[in-house]
Amino acid sequence: MEKIASFTVNHLDLLTGVYVSRKDYIGKEVVTTFDLRMTRPNVEPVMGTAAVHALEHLCATFLRNNKEWGSRVIYFGPMGCRTGCYLLLAGDLESEDVVGLLQDMMKFIIEFEGDIPGAAARDCGNYLDMNLSMAKFHAKKYWDEVLENPTRERMHYPE
Repeated sequence: MEKIASFTVNHLDLLTGVYVSRKDYIGKEVVTTFDLRMTRPNVEPVMGTAAVHALEHLCATFLRNNKEWGSRVIYFGPMGCRTGCYLLLAGDLESEDVVGLLQDMMKFIIEFEGDIPGAAARDCGNYLDMNLSMAKFHAKKYWDEVLENPTRERMHYPE
């Protein structure tokens, strides 16, 4: 079998960033998959499951309720390796196109107080496994390293 595209990226050189992972065509429509890499693969510790789960709930809630982008959101969820998340949006997009959206999303998480949306037995299959403090930590780290001053090396995969 051939390697899938995400396994051909050199993870040894990959920084935290926002990368276009792939573009898929469904008829004439394009779906862009973004790799939101929040920790350096094989260098930094991965995000804990409780932090990733809280991030997933907060990010998905923010994205689906966003007036400009909400109707274009196909999916948001964590990577199995727990070094980041995938964001799938309708449209032929580049990393630079979503920086503002990601900045607003991370600010939302950093400033969030209260109960995590969907963190109840009726709403979630593992509602007790959430850590808001660590979700905020990872959002702030991502803000500081990637979104505060976006650079080309953090928006385009290494060659």
